[in-house]
Amino acid sequence: RLFAHWEAVASTHRVSLPRDMAGPIAQMARHRHAREPVPYVSLSQHGKCEEAAYEERRYPAGKWACVTMGEPMYEQSISLSFMKLMRYICKENSVGCHLGMTVPVLNEIHLTKEGTELEREVLTAYYLPGAFQQNPPVPMDPEIHITERAPLRVMTRVFYGMTTEETILREISLFWELLGSTEAVLRGTYIVASYENPSVPQRRNEIWFICQP
Repeated sequence: RLFAHWEAVASTHRVSLPRDMAGPIAQMARHRHAREPVPYVSLSQHGKCEEAAYEERRYPAGKWACVTMGEPMYEQSISLSFMKLMRYICKENSVGCHLGMTVPVLNEIHLTKEGTELEREVLTAYYLPGAFQQNPPVPMDPEIHITERAPLRVMTRVFYGMTTEETILREISLFWELLGSTEAVLRGTYIVASYENPSVPQRRNEIWFICQP
């Protein structure tokens, strides 16, 4: 039943769910309450009401497992990448055990020069739990790369629901309206941070604007 449910979720993202995902899905369901947050420091918070609020944060350097996909649709890229990462998290790694889930999972996106649509290539990144930061298990999948990501300072804003190209472009536009004209953040490269699995209808996400170094 669990597999059938996830199959239906995958179909809304225009991807098919391979049978070998049954094991990782069951493991993720068993461990769903044990989710380690990616460490960060809150630098400042802005706005008086939830709708307009945003926060400035600093994330330390750390090791992430990363996959890059360039499917026709954003949802296809992130779904296929996360399936690869699920297999790695659940067993397909050099220690042969469940590594544990961390949140959020990051999806780094780029806008076209015109700024009207997303470029096809999306990088999806999973933060290695604290226990594995010093010595990350090696992925069996050659498309997964363990990367030391530099410290990151971001402006973040929460939004809820599905993440599609349309909703992401809308959230980027709303955030720019909120920030106004500023040179403090990068243009063209953004991060969508996901806190819940795709089967949660009103799941929590954040749009991250990357601060200039």
